Amino acid sequence: MFFGWLKKYMPRGIYARAALILVLPILLLQLLVSVVFIQRHFEGVTRLMTSAVNIELRFLVDTANSAATLADARTALGRIDEPLEIGTVLPADDVITEDILPFVDLTGGTVIETLRAGVSDILAVSLERRSRVVVWVQTRYGPLRMELRRARVSASNPHQLLVIMVVLGGIMTVIAYVFLRNQLRPIKRMARAATDYGKGRITPFTPSGAIEVRAAGMAFLDMRNRLERQTQSRTMMLSGVSHDLRTPLTRMRLGLSMLDPQDAAPLAHDVDDMERLLDAFLDFARTDAEDSLEPTIPRQIIADVLADATRMKQEVTLGAIEGADEKVGLRPLAIRRALNNLIGNALRYGTKAEIGVSVTDRAVRFWVEDDGPGIPPDRYDEALSPFVRLDPARNQDKGSGVGLGLSIVADIARTHGGVLRLGVSERLGGLKAELVLAR
Repeated sequence: MFFGWLKKYMPRGIYARAALILVLPILLLQLLVSVVFIQRHFEGVTRLMTSAVNIELRFLVDTANSAATLADARTALGRIDEPLEIGTVLPADDVITEDILPFVDLTGGTVIETLRAGVSDILAVSLERRSRVVVWVQTRYGPLRMELRRARVSASNPHQLLVIMVVLGGIMTVIAYVFLRNQLRPIKRMARAATDYGKGRITPFTPSGAIEVRAAGMAFLDMRNRLERQTQSRTMMLSGVSHDLRTPLTRMRLGLSMLDPQDAAPLAHDVDDMERLLDAFLDFARTDAEDSLEPTIPRQIIADVLADATRMKQEVTLGAIEGADEKVGLRPLAIRRALNNLIGNALRYGTKAEIGVSVTDRAVRFWVEDDGPGIPPDRYDEALSPFVRLDPARNQDKGSGVGLGLSIVADIARTHGGVLRLGVSERLGGLKAELVLAR
């Protein structure tokens, strides 16, 4: 439970976590050294120095108490206070009621404690002036004021060591951060290359850094190369199949043209279906590698698709266009192909369709809505699978297919690092297909 609570407040970035790993141990080490070593060391030195001064203070007090008269006491104190470098006043009229200790004083408490333990009848101790110590002691002739330099009772400038530790700790942290940044830079480059590849872009990447990071980079390159080879092999294989199948289909069409048109009509229809199915399979297997990313205005893609639909006399209307009219890195041919597939799918099972686009800082969202029967929500995942036809959910009177339309659109979305989402159209009541592409 504690670690779960702590995890919420941990930084998410790798640089922030690395900085935490560097700074936290240094701070803890400095705190530990300051508390355990420095404080105890200076307290011990201060206690020894103050105990030595206590001897001189007791000697002054005893001298004052042993004098026969106040005048004799002042005379005796005057002879010895200058050699001892302790100023005296007897009797003192500026006695304070309680000790004065500055808020920030590493050794002040030890000085007062040692003075009171070593000298009896102390009335008060003042450390208000950081360079001086004033002690009032009760004698037979009244309060005796004794003033001496602070350097005689405590180690001088203990703060300098703390400042040096902080400065050196900061310098070492900066040096460690520079070295760590050089180690983390290859990881960020590999993450950027992987992200770009997920969006369909091949970013040049050379493994560098530590041995483990190089190994991860080489594994990523091997994976990317294998995927590229598999994609190319699939395309080449299906292209060969297309070429080999189209030749006999052409011969069949020529042979049917020589038969009686009435008798050849059913067979010609079958040949047309075979060619259409073959085109659908090739369309699904094609990679759009020839369609490179380029700065494109999403609004223009919508306009082109709508113009094509108008020329084909399709019942397609323009919905909302949201966001800034700015260029985004897209594959325009692939996007138009995806939108055309969605429109064809919408009009196959409905009577009208509506298209729109929304542009944000993080994504571009195209959508197509229709007034058809829609798809049950529990079958959305199944609808995106290739070669699946949801016969009970769709109208079969508007044409037939092979179940690849939504799969092709989903594949185009993945090449842009996005996703195809299915839902219910609130405006038209049918299916709403959203093509969400990461920027």
